[in-house]
Amino acid sequence: MASKMSERLNFKSVEELLGVVNEEAAMDIEICKISGFKGHPFKVIDDDKMQELVESIKVNGVLSPVLIRPTGMDTYEMISGHRRLHAAELAGLTAIPSIIREMTDDEAVIAMVDANIQREELLPSERAYAYKMKLSAMKRQGERNDLSGENTSAQNERKLEAADILGEEVGVSRAQIRRYIRLTELIPELMEYVDKKRIPFTSGVEISYLDQEIQKWLFEYIRDNGLVKPKQIALLREACKTGIMTEGKLIAILNDSQPGRTPNTKNLISEKKLRKYFPSDYTEEDMRSVIVQLLEQWSQGKEAE
Repeated sequence: MASKMSERLNFKSVEELLGVVNEEAAMDIEICKISGFKGHPFKVIDDDKMQELVESIKVNGVLSPVLIRPTGMDTYEMISGHRRLHAAELAGLTAIPSIIREMTDDEAVIAMVDANIQREELLPSERAYAYKMKLSAMKRQGERNDLSGENTSAQNERKLEAADILGEEVGVSRAQIRRYIRLTELIPELMEYVDKKRIPFTSGVEISYLDQEIQKWLFEYIRDNGLVKPKQIALLREACKTGIMTEGKLIAILNDSQPGRTPNTKNLISEKKLRKYFPSDYTEEDMRSVIVQLLEQWSQGKEAE
């Protein structure tokens, strides 16, 4: 009974997850010769888990080798093992056990993402950039396979939409893959808000369709006034389709659509932007007084025309 269950579950070993075949042997490589993966989307954070890994390495060494590929004369690029490499450095190691494998750029991207994507507690930004990188690599591989003229069942399977295949591999729908990839269109400040759950995932996706200049204004509004609701984002997107958007117009739309809140003209121009026009010792009341006087002069001039 137990043997049948194990056959059915077919758990993969660490080596299989890394794509390391049995005949590949690990060897110690100097850490200074290994560079990080270009565009690596997974964050390496000095948190409690990292400190636990450092302490483990001090006692037991690096138990699982990292996966690297050669990039030149005695230089290498990390594929899988950025956290272990960082922890090894913190533990005082100068070399780390490594599996060296020749890989194309696309093979390296796919191996890097596959080795990290099943980690617990991944941030939305990590998934977003990882999915985007792997999907692009899969599409390029599919294009090359089409050009090769091979007629195999594996190639026929790759003719399916790459997003469908990726979705099956990571256990989410094609639509969800697309939503994550949309997040990569957010400016960094708004992406950080999504990671910190200050902006819901679905709202982040909707905001990603806005021009980046408008996103900057929206970020400043959220920073100064708090969260916006999905209905407000929808109104903002609709307004962008029907006319030119300005920062003042954006603020007016968001203020007017805030439930139970009357428009606040104080927020039409932020204090931060006004400061550059006034002496540093001017208070907010001083600035408001000057602005009112200038508006009165402008109004009188308009009446005299």
